[in-house]
Amino acid sequence: MKRLRKEERPREKLLTYGASKLTTSELLAIFLRSGIQGKSAVVIANELLTQFGGVKGIFEADKGELLQIEGLGEAKVAQIKAVHALAEEYLKERMKSGRQVLNSKEMFEYLYLTMRDLKKETFKVIYLDGANQIIDAENLFEGTLNASSVYPREIVKSAIRKNAVALIFAHNHPSGEPAPSESDRAITEDLVYACNTVQLKVLDHIIIGDNRYFSFADEGLIEAYNRTFVDLKERSGANR
Repeated sequence: MKRLRKEERPREKLLTYGASKLTTSELLAIFLRSGIQGKSAVVIANELLTQFGGVKGIFEADKGELLQIEGLGEAKVAQIKAVHALAEEYLKERMKSGRQVLNSKEMFEYLYLTMRDLKKETFKVIYLDGANQIIDAENLFEGTLNASSVYPREIVKSAIRKNAVALIFAHNHPSGEPAPSESDRAITEDLVYACNTVQLKVLDHIIIGDNRYFSFADEGLIEAYNRTFVDLKERSGANR
């Protein structure tokens, strides 16, 4: 790094010109801080990006895989893991910063970094107020999702306790394939029905896959479940 002109060093470039003027390798090199004999931090960063296919692969790699890269010791691996953890924390805080949720893509971008690496299916509930601003988000259920593992009553109780007006559900598919199973569809329909009974609005259920997602709202399924609930309610009233 010392052989580079000062204005070409990543740290100085960042402070002088801003992050947008740096390559991904240069940004990563700043966290690596230093190289080794014959290898600058930028060169090591390039090797990491090539070996793991980008930042996503680096963040997903375990300690043993990272230590196989020449020039990486435990201290540098710890720095990479810390950057990943900070990025996740930033997204969590940003998600709860009073921003209005506008669409499934925005929700996916909020959730992807924190849910994509989970080894088990995890069911998350996002609570929103009347302006579709996020009040809170929490993981409620873990493990293979089926009708007996997700409890609508618990979700409704939690939503009422938080004074939520609307909900978004999300869960991950560790396989990377976001297409919903029959169980996913059944759970979502049950949840829409349960929320309708207490005038809670379900905005979406998003399944997180490998850089892909499935949105029940985008596919018209939330609206369809709502219509079915209304039809069943009207028929029940007519038969009394």
